[in-house]
Amino acid sequence: MTARPAPRLTRLLEVVLEAGTDRGLRGVLQRIVDGAAELTGARCAALALTGPDVEGLAGIRTPGPGPAPEAAPRLRVPVHVHDAEFGELRLTGRPGAGPFTTEDEQLLRVLATQAGISIGNARLHETARQRERWIEGAAAVTTALLTEEGADDALTTVAERARLLAGASAGVILHPTAEGGMEIVTASTPDDPDGIVGATIAPGSPVLEQLLGGEPVFIADSATDPRMTTHVRHRFGPSMMLPLQAGGRLIGTLALPRRRGGPPYTDVERLLATQFASQAALALVLADARRGRERLAVYEDRDRIARDLHDLVVQRLFATGLMLESTQRRPGARDVGDILGRAVDELRSTVQEVRTAIFALQQPPADPPTGLRGRVLRETASAAARLGVAPSTHFRGAVDTRVPDRVADRLLTVLRRALTDASARAGVSRVEVVVDTPARSPQGREGVRLTVFDDGEKDGGGREGRGTTVCWWAPLGPGAAGARTGERR
Repeated sequence: MTARPAPRLTRLLEVVLEAGTDRGLRGVLQRIVDGAAELTGARCAALALTGPDVEGLAGIRTPGPGPAPEAAPRLRVPVHVHDAEFGELRLTGRPGAGPFTTEDEQLLRVLATQAGISIGNARLHETARQRERWIEGAAAVTTALLTEEGADDALTTVAERARLLAGASAGVILHPTAEGGMEIVTASTPDDPDGIVGATIAPGSPVLEQLLGGEPVFIADSATDPRMTTHVRHRFGPSMMLPLQAGGRLIGTLALPRRRGGPPYTDVERLLATQFASQAALALVLADARRGRERLAVYEDRDRIARDLHDLVVQRLFATGLMLESTQRRPGARDVGDILGRAVDELRSTVQEVRTAIFALQQPPADPPTGLRGRVLRETASAAARLGVAPSTHFRGAVDTRVPDRVADRLLTVLRRALTDASARAGVSRVEVVVDTPARSPQGREGVRLTVFDDGEKDGGGREGRGTTVCWWAPLGPGAAGARTGERR
């Protein structure tokens, strides 16, 4: 009988150490309950959570081999964390061992005291991990918003990341409406999203008054709270509605509802989510300002293109008019025919220039170039700074629909190399790029032809050493990779 306490004290120390090494709060609680049952021989051990700061936790229990009778011995010991009530260890029944002893109670009180310390440490660890996840999430959202193009993508990024961090059933963004209410414009949910986007909060709602005043709204149960008026409220339980506010201006609301019956949000979760919303709002404003600057730069570039186009058309038409006027002073019919032919060629070239410029102006500012035409224009535009002159680009035929992607990729590679070579030559004042399809080979096969001409110096300069033309041709169907030749003019 005298040797019995030593093994129990040893096991008590082991239980305390095991609970202290477990970083997860739920794991700590389970170890404490299991240890209490083992140390006292209780049929059933449970930790009833009775404190005010136990949201999101359920009681932990170790059931015995069967229900304990009403008259079974019972023992209860409170558990405190930092002098605040947390719960109560409850033991029931001791099969074949009689009632609980004073020694059992003392062991349980020691275990409860050490449990309070382990629980406090586990909660601190979980809070630190929560803060770390929310901080990392906010940083990732800021990075994504400052690199993504569309406003819709930015809102989806905020909603999706916040939903994952909060463990919510949905991440929702609402925007103010002209009538004074709010409308759901973006929703991220792994469940049924039907009917969420487009749902509105009517003007005058108490929820709106708080949000418009910059205050977050915390709801215990969306389905039963009278302040909630959307037709999708019955799907959700606990919820947070956080104002997206930057510079004193409300730009929207981030709502994070959990499913019906889900755990309520803790004070720490509410604080971290509110801070996340503030940073996300600032990132949204910065991203919108960046997109505005990019649009302004595009519009300024379009103004420049329009001015250049105006000058080009005026010069071409003026030169063509002078050419036609000169026919009145030439008696030979052959000369007149030559001049008229050249005038037609000039007018045709002018029309192609205008079409190319209009296509460039129609390309959406935030979209990458689509089709071979757009990709060629991007290459020539990016080479203009190196060349010191904007290449004149012409397209003949349906280059966007007739040229396969694999052929287009090779054509662009040749174009890029030709423009690079031209930029290395001195005295370049004119560069012409022509993409022509269908262009027939000497054998009569249909293909696409790329011609790049520049008037730069070559082989030491001089008139005889000026001008280089690069020609490249490839079949439109399966076949050779194309041929490239260079010649001087």
